[in-house]
Amino acid sequence: MTYRKATLGQTVVSLLILMLLLAGSGTTFADVRLPSIIGDNMVLQQGGQVPIWGWADAGEQITVSVSWHSMKWGSTVGKDGKWKFEMNAPKTGGPYEITISGKNTVTISNILVGEVWVCSGQSNMQWSVRQADNAEKEIGAAFYSNIRLFSVERKVAETAQDDCVGRWTPTTPETVPGFSAVGYFFGRDLHNELDVPIGLIHTSWGGTPAEAWTSARVLRTIEDFKDAVEEIEQVRKDPEPFERRYQEQMLQWQKKIDFSGPPGSGEKGCTDLEFDDSTWPEMELPKLWDGPELASFDGLVWFRKEIDVPDSWVGKELILELGPIDDMDTTWINGVKVGGLETRGHYRTNRKYLVGSSVIRAGRNVIVVKVLDTSGGGGIYGKAEQMKLRPRGADDGDAIQLAGSWRYKKGFDLGSMPPQPRPPLRVDNPHAPASLYNGMIAPLIPYGIRGAIWYQGESNADRPYQYRELFPAMIKNWRRDWGQGNFPFLFVQLANFVTGADWPRLREAQTMTLALPNTGMAVTIDIGNPTDIHPRNKQDVGKRLALWALAKTYGKDLVYSGPLYKSMEAADGKIRVSFDHVGGGLVAGGGGTLIGFAVAGSDQKFVRADATIDGDAVVVSSDEVSEPVAVRYAWADNPACNLYNKAGLPASPFRTDDWPKIPADGK
Repeated sequence: MTYRKATLGQTVVSLLILMLLLAGSGTTFADVRLPSIIGDNMVLQQGGQVPIWGWADAGEQITVSVSWHSMKWGSTVGKDGKWKFEMNAPKTGGPYEITISGKNTVTISNILVGEVWVCSGQSNMQWSVRQADNAEKEIGAAFYSNIRLFSVERKVAETAQDDCVGRWTPTTPETVPGFSAVGYFFGRDLHNELDVPIGLIHTSWGGTPAEAWTSARVLRTIEDFKDAVEEIEQVRKDPEPFERRYQEQMLQWQKKIDFSGPPGSGEKGCTDLEFDDSTWPEMELPKLWDGPELASFDGLVWFRKEIDVPDSWVGKELILELGPIDDMDTTWINGVKVGGLETRGHYRTNRKYLVGSSVIRAGRNVIVVKVLDTSGGGGIYGKAEQMKLRPRGADDGDAIQLAGSWRYKKGFDLGSMPPQPRPPLRVDNPHAPASLYNGMIAPLIPYGIRGAIWYQGESNADRPYQYRELFPAMIKNWRRDWGQGNFPFLFVQLANFVTGADWPRLREAQTMTLALPNTGMAVTIDIGNPTDIHPRNKQDVGKRLALWALAKTYGKDLVYSGPLYKSMEAADGKIRVSFDHVGGGLVAGGGGTLIGFAVAGSDQKFVRADATIDGDAVVVSSDEVSEPVAVRYAWADNPACNLYNKAGLPASPFRTDDWPKIPADGK
């Protein structure tokens, strides 16, 4: 038999025919692909089996070889295109390599083996090293080639994702500035104490509630979230475009609420030039609304401001700028609507509206802004220089500055009783139940980890009783889905901060979560910032989390917790309070008198108490309460308190009673 060499043209034609045949049969070729969490510079968890997984063609043979062992692993890709290996991790150290071969070959290099921790939560976990105390010094000293960082790109998803965007990097002054400060300081302390490589996986999103980090499967078991999960499922199944349906639902909802609230808070008259707002209180803008009346308020607030306009502006088009508004707004001048973003999700959008030439009059004019917020903070909160009114085409030198005092009035209150109609659920929002579990936790599973640290709770502070069920359910959810047993889960109790919300009961819910096995809590009641929800001292937060890990996970003999309430005994007009974790003895911080204690009798009215240390207990009493029956300590958003142990760790806030708050809880 003789063979004839094909011409180039014949070869090309043959390849085209083959490609068409394969396309017609549905056959495709796919290279071996890995999730982003498995890549160069990664840290593998020591001390057990570690999973390696990815995707390729169904039926393809995959082999894995490693630099620390002569053995090779083989597997066949499943019908779903997925493959997975589990292998014993090598000894701590490295660098190592892993080579994965199928139709193509992928080599992962510069791998270390040590301790891997997930760092998650909301903005206080997201808060970066560059925003922490002594940032310049911390960044300049961040030469830790054996601490590896992985940040998950933020993503909302309606279903569980199998991959995320991110990459492993060694810690350097170039890579650390944007990384989680709490995560980095926690990992640095572990590295310095254990002298092993540390892998830190940062996955957090500011302002998000715990339900967003919990799977739909688990949320269905919690009564308060069943309806929301069902609504999300219906949205996924509905063929109508989501955005169109959502906008229609929002318009219908807003019609229901625009005129709700106290007299004078609706649009009628409120937007008019001659409306009398002299009884309205004042607020300095820009800032998120706060104070006793508006702290943690979800609903509608009206803002009004009078300005004087020069005669030369009459008949001209103007530009009104207000900066970002959280979350929705409608804006009028002299009763004429000039703009607004009236759907959710625009809290970062700078408002810039064109004002028609017929709107402005000489002299007195009134700007009215209706702000509607449905969760988290709310208000006109940008920078002062962003708030201005100027003729179109003029520069800022000709502008009227709008920052300063505005009149305001509460309107519709989403938290009022009886319950008011809720806004439609936006499933592409990071507040939506399961949205961040799907987009930012599921892609990491089943990567081998030692444990997790968590800083969150601010966005659930108005629902503390619900958090008692939700937070432990979330922890158990992660542990079950990861399939690595009851791994350590360490969390930060909310710091001191002036809120007006129910932070004491949220802290209580966090403390109650310690009933779960292998959990730990870093108390930060002494290192917060009364005027800033984001305290800059993230070094002590990381250190206190690391103490729990070093003692409970790694067996170090050290004091890892401040005093935690254990029991009380009432006798002779006094109450003796005993504690766990006295750490060599109790002390009053600063060497002065103990403060922060209150007692109540059977009338449930608390008064400030005198408190003295007696061995490993504190004895409290008050001349105003002859027979005290209950004690509270540091029971406020921003309490003055100073009970520590001799290791310098603060006592957790607590109460000995279980008297309900009226109303008991908003859910």
